Amino acid sequence: MKRLLTSVAASATVLALLAACSSFSSPSSQSKQFSYTVPAQPEASSGYTPKPGWATRQFAVAAANPLATDAGYQVLKAGGSAVDAAIAVQMVLALVEPQSSGIGGGAFLLHSNGRTVEAFDGRETAPAAADEKLFIGADGKPMTFYDAVVGGRSVGTPGTLPMLEMAHQQYGKLPWAQLFVPAIQLAEAGFKVSARLNTLLKDDKYLKNDKVAAAYFYKPDGTPVDTGSTLRNPALADVLRQIARQGAGALMAGSGAQAIVSKVQSHPTNPGKLALSDLADYQAKKRDPICLDYSAAGKAYRLCGMPPHSSGAIAVGQILGILSHTNAANLPLVAGMGGVAGTMAPAPSADWLHLYTEASRLAFADRSQYLGDPDFVQPPGGNWMSLLDPAYLRERAKLIQPGGPSMKTAKPGVPGTVKTAYAPMPEQPEHGTSHISIVDGYGNAIAMTTTIEDAFGARLMTDGGTGKAGGFLLNNELTDFSFAPTDADGKLVANRVQAGKRPRSSMAPTLVFDKNSGQFVMSGGSPGGALIIHYTAKTLYGVLNWGLNAQQAIDLPNFGSLGGPSLLEENRFPPATVQALRAHGAEVREMTMTSGLQAIQKTPTSGFFGGADPRREGVVLGD
Repeated sequence: MKRLLTSVAASATVLALLAACSSFSSPSSQSKQFSYTVPAQPEASSGYTPKPGWATRQFAVAAANPLATDAGYQVLKAGGSAVDAAIAVQMVLALVEPQSSGIGGGAFLLHSNGRTVEAFDGRETAPAAADEKLFIGADGKPMTFYDAVVGGRSVGTPGTLPMLEMAHQQYGKLPWAQLFVPAIQLAEAGFKVSARLNTLLKDDKYLKNDKVAAAYFYKPDGTPVDTGSTLRNPALADVLRQIARQGAGALMAGSGAQAIVSKVQSHPTNPGKLALSDLADYQAKKRDPICLDYSAAGKAYRLCGMPPHSSGAIAVGQILGILSHTNAANLPLVAGMGGVAGTMAPAPSADWLHLYTEASRLAFADRSQYLGDPDFVQPPGGNWMSLLDPAYLRERAKLIQPGGPSMKTAKPGVPGTVKTAYAPMPEQPEHGTSHISIVDGYGNAIAMTTTIEDAFGARLMTDGGTGKAGGFLLNNELTDFSFAPTDADGKLVANRVQAGKRPRSSMAPTLVFDKNSGQFVMSGGSPGGALIIHYTAKTLYGVLNWGLNAQQAIDLPNFGSLGGPSLLEENRFPPATVQALRAHGAEVREMTMTSGLQAIQKTPTSGFFGGADPRREGVVLGD
């Protein structure tokens, strides 16, 4: 299809410079060339903006910001692969959506080449000097969330760049250096501040306490940079140039690494333990994906996601699997309330929501009990698939009373033959994140979820040692560990802090295939902390069970349970639905549930159809 953003001519100086000086590229990619054109600046975005959905024929890219989507589009147009496009998208997101992801954080990438599915793990790790008491205060009690987040204590070893480098070495078609050109040019020329970024800056209480961040994001009077103003980031442009020339090692060693470590260790009130050796020793990992069979509307599918230490694929799989042993499939959508005032839109019924939230409570009980870094935590029964065994899920489904009272909270089950000795992890906040879905013209598809955890991470910004304005934000990913290492009886929590360990994640990048033919069906995922699991499950259920297209499924109101109350997106469900859930005995909370879903599905006409969340500013582009 035609590009949806108008392009303007831009100088190719940066591209020429990188092409001349770069020696870091994959051997198979030397003949490819890519010329980037700066597009029109992104739409202002806040609240709920309806999206049309986008049909394409050859390839498609869906990302959380129009500039990022356009960078991926131009890479695909130039003959790049899905991984190439993902790199370009991520670098632009680091610039234009700095609150959610970037080179100072971590990511999961799920890749299909049409034959096999591979899981690339770029999750952050705990420093070698960290121990299980990292978030225990002087009073012997777990710290409050933001006391832990803000400062160096919460910063884990970033892994996004090493992971992308690993994936590019295997699947890249364009030279590594060229993939950084869009972000470099935009960082130098500047981008228009969106309403969403302005709003988040205005609402944040901590970011302006960091001098580098305050000088970049705020005006002298302490108010955030204005919506529509041009924001330039010369420091990030310089850092990206170094990475383009030298690879991920430019950030994981040398002056870039020293700048990160100095920022972490020198925080005046909450210094961290990250050391140069942590960055130098970091290893991205390739893991076997979690794949499960799923039947919906008379069709057989294969759903693939990230394995632990991600809890996303297992929790989504458990919820969908438990629902398949209930009456949920016979309950159609009903009239709901639209995202725009005064309009009507489809929504799940109260009876369906009762089943879903009960299944969620069961899944989150298992998640809290069992999930952690597989290099440190043994799976129940010796295999993570024990949590997805159909017989186990059938037994769990029997705990749900379709017409009866809500269980309100659930206890973990006993999958497999070995009962764990771990204690359940107490509930903690989870935040942040961005999602990218891409299909290229070579038969490759990716789902990549990327994060710095809380909005603006640890509220630490480093200029990468460049001495210039701007830079990039550091993650607070270590707060995804359990602050309390044990329960009241001294039993260890699986997701406690340990040196070199990767914290449990809710990120749920998902690829769906036709079980019989193996053909690609869908790529999807979302930001949203622990609610990622529900946003992703909602979209999968909407497409596979209710026959919606990707945009319609994304548009459905959000809902879920993290193990306690039933959560409903405010102003999206009729009062009768809320009352009916309360009649089941559930505590119901209506709240803002700002997902950032992206999804691309294969169409019967051999093309693709993509959707982007109306709650954020993303779009889909492709030919």
